[in-house]
Amino acid sequence: MSADYSRDAAAATGPDTRPLTVLGLETSCDETAASVVRLTGGRAEVLSSVIHSQIDDHAAYGGVVPEIAARSHVEMIDGVTRRAMAEAGLDYGALDGVAATAGPGLVGGVMVGLSYGKAVSLARGLPLMAVNHLEGHAVSARLGAEVAYPFLLLLVSGGHCQLLEVRGIGDMSRVGATIDDAAGEAFDKIAKALGLGYPGGPALERLAERGDGSKIDLPRALLGRKDCDFSFSGLKTAAFRVAQACETEQDKADLADAVQAAIARQLSERSERAMQAYAEAHGHRLFVVAGGVAANKTIRRTLEATAQRNGFDFLAPPMVYCTDNAAMIALAGAERLALGLISDIDVVARPRWPLDEARALADPSHKPGRKGAKA
Repeated sequence: MSADYSRDAAAATGPDTRPLTVLGLETSCDETAASVVRLTGGRAEVLSSVIHSQIDDHAAYGGVVPEIAARSHVEMIDGVTRRAMAEAGLDYGALDGVAATAGPGLVGGVMVGLSYGKAVSLARGLPLMAVNHLEGHAVSARLGAEVAYPFLLLLVSGGHCQLLEVRGIGDMSRVGATIDDAAGEAFDKIAKALGLGYPGGPALERLAERGDGSKIDLPRALLGRKDCDFSFSGLKTAAFRVAQACETEQDKADLADAVQAAIARQLSERSERAMQAYAEAHGHRLFVVAGGVAANKTIRRTLEATAQRNGFDFLAPPMVYCTDNAAMIALAGAERLALGLISDIDVVARPRWPLDEARALADPSHKPGRKGAKA
């Protein structure tokens, strides 16, 4: 299935350079979020960003329950959007467009935000931009600084782990991807095995501060492969076994530190390989890391050191925009609007939506299922 985008006449005359103010909506997982962003040239100004977290709703289950998430989005989307508009100090007449996540994600939740965005579009006569959630993460570093394309991106989150060459909105090529689990998924599941609850990633990071991971030997994946792909399933399995043998809180802290170091090491090694290949083809050397795992301080420091060692500038989004938020969706929507990339009102929600669809179809990192290729 192709991306549901259509170019209008504005694209034929070049990018729109006037200030563009866009309402963004994000409901792909367990946050209901709305934001208003104004894009002026290459500078993004976040006028408001409101996020309702469902952590308390899912904590008892140790993870996100799709039905609970979707019902919460239905209950919260209107109030969250009204608050975002109020905090921006604007009415709908001041908007140039509305952007909503159309996938990938939990499709029930995605449908809620996308349907609300369609309603705003129809009621207010505003252009609709259906945004790929991953594309939102890809541009999220531009919320904190003016960032020129192209750049090399590590997108690392609970559901995705990819290296991409980002040439601009809608123009991204996959360099590498996980062949099994995402780094954030490994964090969360190992944290659950340690009894740390949900969300696991931040809890494991806090526990690791008291640990000494040098005591524990964990496997290193894909050492013989020359590509830039990742694998975290073997690490996850080994960590599960060690977790079952932990007797004290110090044992758990040591394992947490070992896991964090192992994930940081693999992200660094594969990113370094991608940097070396990227540097051969580009004079402009910028490495960007985005996604929820980019909020992990150890991983951020490790990747920054790797970038500097290879002659790359390093950039990550402000911490508040690493995890899911609507500001990144609004920005991606504004950049699409500037290029005249307007979505049809019948655009559909997609549980899977690779950024590099051609590569995903020709060479999927995972076996495609009924939902389509993941990356």
